[in-house]
Amino acid sequence: MKTAVIGLGVLGAATARSLAREGAEVTVFERAGALAGTSGTSFAWTNSHHKNPRSYHDLNLAGMAEHEALAQEAGAAPAWYVRNGNLEWAEDAAGTERLAASVAELADRDYPVHWITPRRACELVPDLRLPAHVEHIAHYPEEGHVFPALLLARLWGEARDLGAELRCPANVTGLHETGDGVRIDLSDGSAARADAVVIAAGRWTEALTAAAGHRVPMADPDAAGTATVGLLGYTAPLPARLDRVLTTPRLNVRPDGGGRLIVQGLDLDADADPAVPPAVDGRHARELCRRLSGLLAGTEGARLEALRVGQRALPADGLTVAGFLGDSTRVYTLATHSGITLGPLLGRLAARELLTGEPDDRLADFRPARLIGRTRLPVLQPARFAGQQ
Repeated sequence: MKTAVIGLGVLGAATARSLAREGAEVTVFERAGALAGTSGTSFAWTNSHHKNPRSYHDLNLAGMAEHEALAQEAGAAPAWYVRNGNLEWAEDAAGTERLAASVAELADRDYPVHWITPRRACELVPDLRLPAHVEHIAHYPEEGHVFPALLLARLWGEARDLGAELRCPANVTGLHETGDGVRIDLSDGSAARADAVVIAAGRWTEALTAAAGHRVPMADPDAAGTATVGLLGYTAPLPARLDRVLTTPRLNVRPDGGGRLIVQGLDLDADADPAVPPAVDGRHARELCRRLSGLLAGTEGARLEALRVGQRALPADGLTVAGFLGDSTRVYTLATHSGITLGPLLGRLAARELLTGEPDDRLADFRPARLIGRTRLPVLQPARFAGQQ
């Protein structure tokens, strides 16, 4: 089968790899370059926190297991994936109550989580500076983080080894089903043909599905102060000992390789605006560095090498989209805010559904039909979604 994948982020690369492994002839169409969309500005934390309904939680749990399976295929410690866990605590009574309720819900679902003491937390993170009032820390030992560029290199490298081809830059403007396949119109006036197409275009999903005749509404990726936008700071190398994720009341932080850290202050996302990128040495950058130095020894004098506005690929109801458009069996769409956690899994499931026509029950609640044609959907607020890749 001659297949086309639109988009070379983690979802597109995972889909191309899975299709190529099954013997499909694969061409990827990418408008700008690998990681040019959300995959390149992601906190990249693998988890299943606050992901409801239960089917969405279970899907993300399966996504975490898929990363483990992919890592085991590598035969040695994979360069793209670190599963050293996550530590979380609260700063006030209301936050402590919310955290306790979240931990209880996850424990009821047999999700790996337990409470640890400040002493144990400092054993896990020797440079940790815990507030004196913190007595209990939630430890999620099987969570981890991904280096998106290295993950994409692993996925796309294997797809390429199996014969997948890349057309870039190639801006797809239209998709039209014909009697023998799908015509793919490009902005330069040319066209290509495939037996089937997978749209994995992130925040450009709405425009492409509309061009295919079945618009899947997405939350506006340019809307400042909403769930789709957030600030990510990237530090210069620092002599701080951190090998896992920290999700704290004022700062989320994880390693980014070479002594660099990625930092995120969720309350600062209210000021994130793609039209007005913040200065790398401005007020927000200074505040992120101040919080970091209060959290980890060895980060005094930290500075940011980059401060980016991430734009999340978020279906309009906040849940993943995975399935065929309308009655088509030729045009398949993937879109999700949980692209890092779910990428390898969704790529494999999409390829199998496309090639065999057999639906996977794990995707039953996430078909695009629930959103096609809907209007007046609410604006999604940040707290539920920020940092949950």
